[in-house]
Amino acid sequence: MEPDVLDSVFTLAKGNFPNPSVLLQTCLPLPSPSKASVYIARAPLIGRGHRQLGLTRASVGSDSRRMKLFLGVLLCSLVLGVSSQGWLSFLKEAGQGTRDMMRAYSDMREANYKNSDKYFHARGNYDAARRGPGGAWAAKVISDARENSQRVTDLFKYGNSGHGVEDSKADQAANEWGRSGKDPNHFRPPGLPAKY
Repeated sequence: MEPDVLDSVFTLAKGNFPNPSVLLQTCLPLPSPSKASVYIARAPLIGRGHRQLGLTRASVGSDSRRMKLFLGVLLCSLVLGVSSQGWLSFLKEAGQGTRDMMRAYSDMREANYKNSDKYFHARGNYDAARRGPGGAWAAKVISDARENSQRVTDLFKYGNSGHGVEDSKADQAANEWGRSGKDPNHFRPPGLPAKY
């Protein structure tokens, strides 16, 4: 049960305001372990030099529900990806696939070669998918997260102008190409050093 102090409003004369940290420590209960709460003190001016102090409770319980939903979707995705094979081998493949994706990204940054990003997208997904269903699952999750985060970044930088949409679609096509087992050298630009 929430304390009555959260619903009440104190009217205090200017200069008679107690230390806010003492007020918050003495009036507020410890948050329950099932739901986190944040208490915000606000004091707008009212009338002739008087301040009205109200404590507003901003609940973050909905954030925990969103987190539970996210984890549930992630777990279901993982369960569906496992199919008939064992959990340990699936997780091992997913870890190896994640390393393959990281290696391809690292190589792309190191090479810094013009028009090579599609090749590295395809190669990372190809290497990860060859590990098995766990690697293919990891490659898809990482590729989708990468492209979605890029879209959000473009939205903040350029607004809703459509900047980067075509490039993102081309990257996703290269990702799918590699995951399907097709040769990533299809996207290899001429002159890219042989070590890649």
